[in-house]
Amino acid sequence: MNTYHRFDVVFDHGKGVFIWDKDGKMFLDFGSGVAVNALGHCHPELVRTIKKQAEKLLHCSNLYWTEPQIELAKMLSKNSLNGKVFFVNSGTEAIETAIKLARKFGKTKHGSKYRILSAMNSFHGRTMGALSATGQMKYQEKFKPLVDGFEYFELNDVKSLETKFSKEVCGVILEPVQGESGIFLANEEFLKTLRKLCDEYDALLIFDEVQCGMGRTGKLFAYQHFNVEPDVLAVAKGLGGGFPIGAVIANKKADVFEPGDHGSTFGGNPLACSAGLTVMKQLLKDGFLQRVSRMGNYLGELLLKLQKEFPDRIEQIRGIGLMWGIQLVKDIAANEFAKECLNEGLLVVPAGSNTVRLLPPLIVQKKHIVQAVGILRNVLAKVGKKA
Repeated sequence: MNTYHRFDVVFDHGKGVFIWDKDGKMFLDFGSGVAVNALGHCHPELVRTIKKQAEKLLHCSNLYWTEPQIELAKMLSKNSLNGKVFFVNSGTEAIETAIKLARKFGKTKHGSKYRILSAMNSFHGRTMGALSATGQMKYQEKFKPLVDGFEYFELNDVKSLETKFSKEVCGVILEPVQGESGIFLANEEFLKTLRKLCDEYDALLIFDEVQCGMGRTGKLFAYQHFNVEPDVLAVAKGLGGGFPIGAVIANKKADVFEPGDHGSTFGGNPLACSAGLTVMKQLLKDGFLQRVSRMGNYLGELLLKLQKEFPDRIEQIRGIGLMWGIQLVKDIAANEFAKECLNEGLLVVPAGSNTVRLLPPLIVQKKHIVQAVGILRNVLAKVGKKA
């Protein structure tokens, strides 16, 4: 179906931070399949894991147990909320699960709680519940009526948040770092106020870390930067390193599901969980996340220098870890800029109308960053100046 604005290239294979098209042209991948290929393309450990598991057991119904699922659940829980885990196949499914948790929590604990708050300019997915939580009209308009009970506040605006709270609120869903809208970070003061309000009104705090989780920010999960812990954590994308998998971790307060409340045919299948285990083990290796932070700081420094070189073309640089946004001036379209980068051999990801995201694999090296910034410099020299 005609659902994507695809760039004019057919990719064939990849290795590390590079990907090749069917004609043999090499590209530096600073999109990572939109933060999915956390370990780059064809990481040898991940390839070995998938091959080994494929020869052993591809799928097993959730009527039964499998070791990879048990082990991955333990690893996710231990390194986050020490809670229970539900496995899904994608980010939007993780958000749907979190929404159902919040609704059941409100119904079970209070009888009439059903409202869910989320931030303006957020992005939580494209299924009807996740779409209803997404605070962007452009995604919603063609699919109304949406799921009832969602309201939106301004990110980092405490007054906006406070005016939305009531005794009917069962949950708040938030990206600690908004990805699709152009890399906007929540601030610690705002998140602490949000945590306090959720406690005061007995509502679940849900963090959507589908894009900003799994080491992307230099910590395993983005919330760990802010000294604020959610009740529910939704992850996906980088968890499987390229193989589809998502997960929802719920603390003791939010652990309200019972048999029959929720399910997934493919969620937590042994192949996906084996891939997830390998990714987690790599991310938790000594020094791995610290190195992500160093590479992220280096990328940020070079991008800020680039902004000083091209103040008439770059409005703002925003980011954390290996998750950066270049906000271009209004007369430079993100899609056109990304197309020019593609022509020069660099993959970047458009976000909004005039921001491009840089989401390189977490294994990126300084030489790759220098190469990418060099291409960005060439493209900036070509594009139009601010009117």
